[in-house]
Amino acid sequence: MIKERISEDMKAAMRAHDAATLSTIRFLLAAIKQREVDDRIEANDELVTTVVAKMLKQHHDSVAQYRQAGREDLAQKEEAEIKILTRYMPEMLSDDELTTLIDAVIAELGVSGMAAMGRVMAGVKTRAAGRADMSKVSALVKARLLA
Repeated sequence: MIKERISEDMKAAMRAHDAATLSTIRFLLAAIKQREVDDRIEANDELVTTVVAKMLKQHHDSVAQYRQAGREDLAQKEEAEIKILTRYMPEMLSDDELTTLIDAVIAELGVSGMAAMGRVMAGVKTRAAGRADMSKVSALVKARLLA
């Protein structure tokens, strides 16, 4: 389970006196705990992946903002945290795998044209949860539906 692996990594970071990794992992565990309390559930791998993906998106946005403001030091700190958080994400789907998945969803739904964009995106999102950049998926779905 991913949550257990995160806890073990936190212990290893404590033993290694790795303050940067430790603070990132603690922040991640706090976010997971918050979701557990808010939703009154025990975190499974899907929930952990969702939390990590949300944090990664926030960090990527922060990097862009820091670079725009000329704060390279803070951007580098955020990038270091992105590397740590990326360890807990499942393997990303390749472009070929995404295209195959999108084609399968389109065939399964038996749809065509841009009017079906939402239905296709919903089908792909459930199957590629946490394993694909949804903006990239959106562009690929659009291209497939217009073809």
